[in-house]
Amino acid sequence: MTGPDDVEDEQQQIGAFARFLISHHAPLLRSIVLSPDPNLHYPLLVDFAELLDFDPSLAHLLFSRSSHLLPLFDEAARRCQVFLHFLFSASMQCNPDDLGHKASKKYHVHVRINVGGSPLESPETFPSIGRIRVKHRGILLTLKGTVIRSGAIKMIEWEQLYECRRFKVHPELEAGKSIKPPTSCPSRGSKTCEGTYFAPIEDSKVCHDYQEIKIQESTQLLGVGSIPRSIPVILMNDLVDMVKAGDDVIITGVLSAKWSSDLKDVRCDLDPILIANYVRRTNQLKSEIGIPDDVIKKFEQFWLHYKMAPLRGRNAILQGICPQVFGLFTVKLAVALTLIGGVQHVDASGTKIRGESHLLLVGDPGTGKSQFLKFAAKLSNRSVITTGLGSTSAGLTVTAVKDGGEWMLEAGALVLADGGLCCIDEFDSMRAHDRATIHEAMEQQTISVAKAGLVTTLSTRTIVFGATNPKGQYDPNQALSVNTTLSGPLLSRFDIVLVLLDTKNPEWDAIVSSHILAMNGEQGSKNDEFIDNIWSVVMLRRYIHYAKQRFKPVLTKESERVISSYYQLQRRSAIHNAARTTVRMLESLIRLAQAHARLMFRNEVTQLDAIAAVLCIESSMTTSAIVDSVGSALHSNFTDNPDEECIL
Repeated sequence: MTGPDDVEDEQQQIGAFARFLISHHAPLLRSIVLSPDPNLHYPLLVDFAELLDFDPSLAHLLFSRSSHLLPLFDEAARRCQVFLHFLFSASMQCNPDDLGHKASKKYHVHVRINVGGSPLESPETFPSIGRIRVKHRGILLTLKGTVIRSGAIKMIEWEQLYECRRFKVHPELEAGKSIKPPTSCPSRGSKTCEGTYFAPIEDSKVCHDYQEIKIQESTQLLGVGSIPRSIPVILMNDLVDMVKAGDDVIITGVLSAKWSSDLKDVRCDLDPILIANYVRRTNQLKSEIGIPDDVIKKFEQFWLHYKMAPLRGRNAILQGICPQVFGLFTVKLAVALTLIGGVQHVDASGTKIRGESHLLLVGDPGTGKSQFLKFAAKLSNRSVITTGLGSTSAGLTVTAVKDGGEWMLEAGALVLADGGLCCIDEFDSMRAHDRATIHEAMEQQTISVAKAGLVTTLSTRTIVFGATNPKGQYDPNQALSVNTTLSGPLLSRFDIVLVLLDTKNPEWDAIVSSHILAMNGEQGSKNDEFIDNIWSVVMLRRYIHYAKQRFKPVLTKESERVISSYYQLQRRSAIHNAARTTVRMLESLIRLAQAHARLMFRNEVTQLDAIAAVLCIESSMTTSAIVDSVGSALHSNFTDNPDEECIL
């Protein structure tokens, strides 16, 4: 029960909050007062750093007693409207058109606390989800993670008047979503009210929007062997429907505990839950990597050094990709072009043509497919490695799961890797529902969902890097769809499909065995140290990110002529590769040529870039007049003088 002293303290705190809002947020409050719809919920964003400068003791109270002080902050925002409305009305004589008939008090104003740039960004108040402890309960806490589940938007009974002395009753979010009748009267008089019968007042019920989501900490920030932890989050009012499965978010709120109070003879377990106050999407920050100026200068000096031999410089970069695997020049070039990607094109009607490329490796066991998958994941700051079956019921795309009697969307690997890379081993072992939806995810880069009454569209702007084994003995005379369990339309989504066959080649076996033995000797350790100093994993990751952000290559007339001539030739001779000689091939050629121009550190697609794109496409063909034979990508090696051997 609240005493008189507590009531007086609350009024003082509300007054302090009101003074802060009037001095720092009067224009925003004025716009809320002038808004026409009084039934909407209006957010009022407040920086915690500003409140800390205004009144440190009040800011500390808000941090340490958030569940009690946040409603008082909302009440202060409502009272400020009355004061500002009075000022505006007094000024109407000078400017009568300023207010019109729109000015009115808004009862649904919610103060949202942004902790950015304040001391609350410290590890103690901004922990990872896996480090949440009891000491964090009740304080203003900030968590960062990825939305893995999102429930439907529902209504929750938020207020109900009961008649004894007419008092409001609110639900306990931790115990359920419904209001339970009171057991005693919260009278604040000198004598305690002993009433036990309370009748609900008709038409006094107030409902708010309500949604539950679940966020999971990023796997990129975890060590090897660590299990990513997750926590449910309650969103209410203006915060609902702000995020979808797969979004990266930073959520500020109050940590509480949820329990079920209706189960008899069952131990009551307390599960942590975050009641959100402020939600910020960070999708636009997914691919941001800090690159120092001295590193950028190293890139520029590198290409200045190889100005007269650009292909040798390119090969020096490619040799840093999966250096433990000898040779495989074609595969390493394909990996580099896939990770860098082309430029997204958006026409006047808003139709988008993806800039991300997709790569599929089809090969015998022991040809290094998984090695390339794992190394490619290291080169992307946002990546998900999985198998065709998927690690959860969501599989690769998305599924609807029932959690606590409520249907929720659970994001799969492609959605969680949005804006990054999705490495899929055993690509041919996909689930049935994934096979039906992955076509849209790879080409349109969205997933349309209509499951269990949940209808939405999720983003999958993801690079897909797949690996699979052939179905039995690979037959070069048959189409790729026959040698694998993948359909032609699905294979056509991949820009590059490389076949790695472990054919018996004594000369190649001797070279590979010498390389493996040398890696374990003194010379091998020296070579590893040399590669690490020049193009380490960190350096490659920075280079790929910088090339993607800085360069937006455009086609020249010479490159257009090469791409157009090759495409027309393939259309005329399309026999075994009919599924891959559609317009998608032309788009793939453009993407790969742009990616090669980025790899070569330039903003212009030259004839050389177009030829490199043609060679990558030819390596994907079952029969090729340019590449020696199918499966030769496994035996492709780096040449000593690539610039001299290249004849344009």
